[in-house]
Amino acid sequence: MNLELQKPLVFFDLETTGVNIGTDRIVEIAILKVHPNGNKESYTWLVNPEIEIPAEATAVHGITNEKVVTEPTFKELASKVNEIIKDCDLAGFNSNRFDIPLLAEELMRAGIDFDMSNRKAIDVQVIFHKKEQRNLSAGYEFYCGKVLEDAHSATADTNATFEILEAQIEKYEDLENTVEALSEFSSHSKRADFAGFILYNDQKQEIFSFGKYKGRLVEDVLKENPGYNSWMQNADFPLYTKKVLQNIAERLRNPNAHLSKEEQLKALKDKFNTRF
Repeated sequence: MNLELQKPLVFFDLETTGVNIGTDRIVEIAILKVHPNGNKESYTWLVNPEIEIPAEATAVHGITNEKVVTEPTFKELASKVNEIIKDCDLAGFNSNRFDIPLLAEELMRAGIDFDMSNRKAIDVQVIFHKKEQRNLSAGYEFYCGKVLEDAHSATADTNATFEILEAQIEKYEDLENTVEALSEFSSHSKRADFAGFILYNDQKQEIFSFGKYKGRLVEDVLKENPGYNSWMQNADFPLYTKKVLQNIAERLRNPNAHLSKEEQLKALKDKFNTRF
């Protein structure tokens, strides 16, 4: 069964120096871009992370410092990667909690603004775990009837993830074959950022998930304690979390900032008419 796509869907997988979203780096990235007409584009790069690759990370993916020393840095690849994923929805295996957040950090470190507001994200692992509770290799064997050769190779993992999603859609009749529905099903709690420091409550309002303001509306906290934004901007939080918080602070300063020029003009006229 072919995926029903309204715009390209990018499957991707990262091999990294570790699992810390804020400090670890990409050492390999593989991308499989699936177009609505079924055409596919495939890309794979080894990446010089510009930091040491720990032995425990090499033990997982087999990529050594010597193997990537002459490869391009992510900063050198960032524009190309950004162009490939531009205006695309994203998919991966454990991508909502790891690959997308880490990719966002790398792009933002390279000076490229990353935004998920107009994208959907499908996490094939979440669908898998909700349905079968197994890992990628077991999922590949279960859904596709194949043994995953070369596991922890970004290319093999990326292609396996794509095949699993197609098989999941075929297997589960209640799994709607649209990016929006798959994105919704493969999400856990509603996060305003990737790392989960800022969540959405049932009223779709941003709340803090940690610290002394846990459970409180972000807007209320910033009104009460404007310095909290400054503290977070200078602390060791992911760049995307800082961006989300800064956007909320900007929204408080200018409630109409997210509107188009025409909508802002209308809001001003409405405000003027209300007063007079």
